[in-house]
Amino acid sequence: MALLLALASPLGSASAQMDFSLDDAETEPVDAVDPTEDTGEGEPIEGDVIGDLAGGSSGLEGETEQRVRRTESVEDVYAVQQIYALRLNRVELAPSGSFTLNDPYASHPAVALALNYWFTNVLAVGVSGQWFQFGDPQTRESDLNFFVRRSTRLGIPVNEWQVGAYLNFTYVPFYGKFAVFNEFIFQWDAYVVGGVGLMRTRPIPVIDPEIREFDFQNRVAFNLGIGIRVFLSRFAGIFVEFRDYAFLEKFENLEVSVDDRNNPDRWFSNSTTFSNNATVQVGFTLFFPFTFEYRLPK
Repeated sequence: MALLLALASPLGSASAQMDFSLDDAETEPVDAVDPTEDTGEGEPIEGDVIGDLAGGSSGLEGETEQRVRRTESVEDVYAVQQIYALRLNRVELAPSGSFTLNDPYASHPAVALALNYWFTNVLAVGVSGQWFQFGDPQTRESDLNFFVRRSTRLGIPVNEWQVGAYLNFTYVPFYGKFAVFNEFIFQWDAYVVGGVGLMRTRPIPVIDPEIREFDFQNRVAFNLGIGIRVFLSRFAGIFVEFRDYAFLEKFENLEVSVDDRNNPDRWFSNSTTFSNNATVQVGFTLFFPFTFEYRLPK
């Protein structure tokens, strides 16, 4: 009996040690490790993320700086150049010479002069005129007209022009600059011009030149053109312009009335003809006053 009691007592103590009760858990705490405590070498414990964040790890700082650099935006700054030559509230004087392109039977060279006032920087109103009566008008008829008359026994009616005067409007839709030899920079603009006016014309008598003699008469004329102007300075430039003048013209009558040959009413043709004078004008331009001031908005 005593032997049985001796054997049972160790089993009981063992079973008491195997009892995982709440009291045992509370009475045996585990020592906590301070994450900020040094390991003896002056360095934080490896793998401690919270410590790295609190202490400001140099590796994370480098990554953050790189991340900030990647998100930085680089903005280009452009300097807008002021317009080289302002036209606003300036007067333009433009002499030129014009040459006919579309008349194979007679040439109509002229000297021209335009006067414009620019009430905005791109819009102008002005007047222009052309004078055709210089030199010898008889030399303006081409050889083609003479040879046709002689070979076919047919007369081709030809008119001569005296003067033209017009009221015009000008609009500048484009302007820019270009470089020459990578050294010189020139400013240019392109413009559209159009207007209405009068032309004085008369037929050259070729059907019955012994009797017929014509006086100049007024014709309503319209004009439309485009041009390019290159500035040599802030007040001077050169331009090339293509302009078409359109008007209703009366030519010499191709028939001769035997009974009423001296009647001037029989000298003109019965119908009018729509005529075009396509010209190229080359000239230079001057702006007054020579100087101007920029007025920037406040």
